[in-house]
Amino acid sequence: MRKIVIAGGSGFLGKALIDHFRELQDEVVILTRGQGGERKGVKYIHWDGENLGTWADVLEGTDALINLCGRTVNCRYNEKNKQEIYQSRLKSTRALGEAVKSLKNPPKVWLNSSSATIYEQSFDVPNDEKNGRIGTGFSVDVCKKWEEEFNKEVVPPVRKVCLRTAMVIGRGGPFLNLMTKIVRLRLGGSQGSGEQFVSWLHEKDFIKAIEFLIQNESLEGAFNLASPNPVKNKEMMRLLRKRCKVTIGLPAMTFMVHIGAFLMRTEAELPLKSRNVIPGRLLESGYKFCFTDMEDALADLIN
Repeated sequence: MRKIVIAGGSGFLGKALIDHFRELQDEVVILTRGQGGERKGVKYIHWDGENLGTWADVLEGTDALINLCGRTVNCRYNEKNKQEIYQSRLKSTRALGEAVKSLKNPPKVWLNSSSATIYEQSFDVPNDEKNGRIGTGFSVDVCKKWEEEFNKEVVPPVRKVCLRTAMVIGRGGPFLNLMTKIVRLRLGGSQGSGEQFVSWLHEKDFIKAIEFLIQNESLEGAFNLASPNPVKNKEMMRLLRKRCKVTIGLPAMTFMVHIGAFLMRTEAELPLKSRNVIPGRLLESGYKFCFTDMEDALADLIN
């Protein structure tokens, strides 16, 4: 039985990992800003996500530490939200680093979230870990500072893995819930030019990749968690309409996407940026994907 500690485990991805590790009979501990205690066989330890405290004791002798902390980027990028996006990621990572340094028996592996949006927009050459070009702008800067904070402390013998995760699609996930609603309202046409790439990952592959990275002790550094086959936005929308059995999907021109994003209190960058990212290192390491085709993935997720 392993001991797995997850910081920020209350969201969609955290809950998916909790179910996976509990099914394997692992001991699961969640660092939460909410109330501590034990629920459904999972221990919850209160922390503030910023400062070193007695919560650090739970990391002693841990097999894997997984940090998923970070305020949602599905919001307007005003100064208040920008600072919360930065600080929720940087402070939690810094606090975990201080905790890991203080332990006699630190975690065997520390996996820390980042995002596939760290790469520059690309409509042609895909970005992998070796040759991918780092972009510019607010979202990229968040990822760069996040990874810099994570890599700042070298704590042997802790193995450190940076998770550059693409959009994860899964049952109950925010992306699939939103997009199926849009499609069923007959608004599921292409967004903007429709030529921008969407990098994606089935929730089963997210879980399986995390497990793969924990078990393979030679693997460290940055890994792209994404399907090997990004799809264009217009193709993704076609597949969603097909799966939802909706024949009509009104397209949204670029200016309409900006207006819609403003009304929904989010940013047009989220649907319009061409995220053309592939999992070079996972494939080189021998990882076998459950889903490489988005049509198959959607068929598995949408009844």
